[in-house]
Amino acid sequence: MEIHICAGSKSRYWKDVWDYRELLLTLAARDISVRYKQTVLGVAWAVLQPLTAVVLMTFVFGNIVGLKPDSGTSYAAMILAGMLPWQLFSNILSSCGQSMVSNANLISKVYFPRVIVPLAALTVALVDFVVMAILFIPILWWKGASFGPQWLALPAFLFLACASALGPALLITALNVKYRDFRFLVPFLLQMGLYISPVAYSSSLVRDKLGDTAEHIYALNPLVGVIEGFRWALCGGAFPPAADLAISCLVTIIFLAIGIGYFRKVERQFADVI
Repeated sequence: MEIHICAGSKSRYWKDVWDYRELLLTLAARDISVRYKQTVLGVAWAVLQPLTAVVLMTFVFGNIVGLKPDSGTSYAAMILAGMLPWQLFSNILSSCGQSMVSNANLISKVYFPRVIVPLAALTVALVDFVVMAILFIPILWWKGASFGPQWLALPAFLFLACASALGPALLITALNVKYRDFRFLVPFLLQMGLYISPVAYSSSLVRDKLGDTAEHIYALNPLVGVIEGFRWALCGGAFPPAADLAISCLVTIIFLAIGIGYFRKVERQFADVI
């Protein structure tokens, strides 16, 4: 694959991204190999952490607090269905945030569209998601999830999950190149995000406790629509409220535009700063 030394024009940027798709796949394959090389449990590491979180949440929120699922499935199935998109979002944000710094030697030597690097990290997160889904889905069936036509909507919600993570991830990636302490901010944001996102509970709980207006404000968290969409697709029940889903989609688009715009604005400086 030919690698150009000078940067392409703005009009060619996205064409360059496509032309460098082989580099994207090479970086993703390298990261996957490094991630699982010489590990005792191999790909099971992609499942161990979220599965442990599901068990703890089921015990604390289901058994002790007494929260109940909206649909006819078990509380454990409700959390499993919510943990899938949350873990994908978390992995994308974490891996993309460090991706530019981790590839400093490559970035300082040759030109290629810099967005290739976080996109490769996103690809690795998708591989982890597939592994986790393969192992989670049998548990979901065992815990009462139903297979129905709503499963056909999963690719759309998967795309929405990636989009909701990519915007903030590009913003954090670009900021982390210049301000390295942003790497400490991401774990803090994810720790908070796990509890302000409807993973351990349904967003309908917000409506029941605080009213419709509070639920719409809550939907400004783009993961609300994503998680409730996954939960509906995997566990059945009522379709997520259209207004909340629309709000989550709008916020996702706004963050994606901001993330791409800022990343494109500063990426020419990466080689000098990094």
